[in-house]
Amino acid sequence: MSALVKIKAMKKSLSVSELKLANFVLKSSNAIRELSSQELANVIGISQSSVVKFTQKLGYKGYPAFKMAVIDALNSDTNDPKLHGEITLHSSLTQMAEILLNSKMAVLTETKILNEQKSFEDALALITSAKRILICGLGGSALVGKDFSYKLQKLGFSAYAEPDGHAQLAFVSTFKKGDLVFAISESGQTREVRSVTEQAKANNSSVISLTKYGSTPVSDNADVKLYSVAEQESIRLSSILARTSQEFVIDILFIALTQSSSQGRKLLEKSNNVVKDFRES
Repeated sequence: MSALVKIKAMKKSLSVSELKLANFVLKSSNAIRELSSQELANVIGISQSSVVKFTQKLGYKGYPAFKMAVIDALNSDTNDPKLHGEITLHSSLTQMAEILLNSKMAVLTETKILNEQKSFEDALALITSAKRILICGLGGSALVGKDFSYKLQKLGFSAYAEPDGHAQLAFVSTFKKGDLVFAISESGQTREVRSVTEQAKANNSSVISLTKYGSTPVSDNADVKLYSVAEQESIRLSSILARTSQEFVIDILFIALTQSSSQGRKLLEKSNNVVKDFRES
C-alpha cells in the first residue's frame, strides 16, 4: 500500500505531533529521501522517538522501512491522487462534469490502494461460507448495502439489508456461529452499526467491516477489514465520492464471487432471464 495514501487516510486519527509529521511528509515527500530520523525530527520540532512511533503506527518496523515506502510511493504513477476538485456556485455544467469525473477516478484509485488482496480473499471466504448475511449501514451506506444484498441474492446467498438500526440489532440478536454481518460505515463510528457488530461478536458470528482506513469502533470488531475513502474536504462531493468508494469495493466482491461459483453464475443468469422475459411479455 502507498505510504502517502496511508498517511492521508489516517490524518484525522493522529495526535498533534503526528499530524505535524504527516503534513510535512505529504507536502515535502522528496525531502524524506535525504533525511535521517533524527534530522526529520529536528526539522519538524519533535523527538526522534515520535518519528519512530509514527512509522510503527503506520505498520512499518521502523524509519528505514518507512523511508523506503515513501520513496516507492514517489516513484509510483498512482501516488497521491487528488480526491476533490473545487466546484463552486458559478461552475458550469461542463466544469462540474470534468471535476466530478476526475474526482471519481482519483477516489477509485485510492480505494484500490487502501485494500490488500488478502483482505478481499478473506472476505470472500467468509461470505461464501456464511449461512445468513446481514448487511447493515445507515444513510448513504444503507443504499450501498441494499444494492449489495440484491447482488448477493442473485447469486443464491441469504443476504438481507435493513436500513433501520433497531431492526438490524433485533435481527443480529438471532445470529450464531456461521452467520455474517457486513458492516458499512463511512466514518467507522456510527453508533447503531457499532452496536450490531458488538452483538454479532457476542454471538460468535463473523464480521466484515467497510469503513475509513485505520482503527475505528466498527472495524475494531471486524474479522476482516475493508476500507473506503472518507474525506470531508468538499461539501458538494464528499457523500458522492464516499458512495463511489464503497460501491467499488462491493462490486469487486460481487465480480469475484461470480467468477468463483459456477452455481452462482447459473443463478445469476436465471434471475436475469426471468426479469428479461417479464419485460418482454
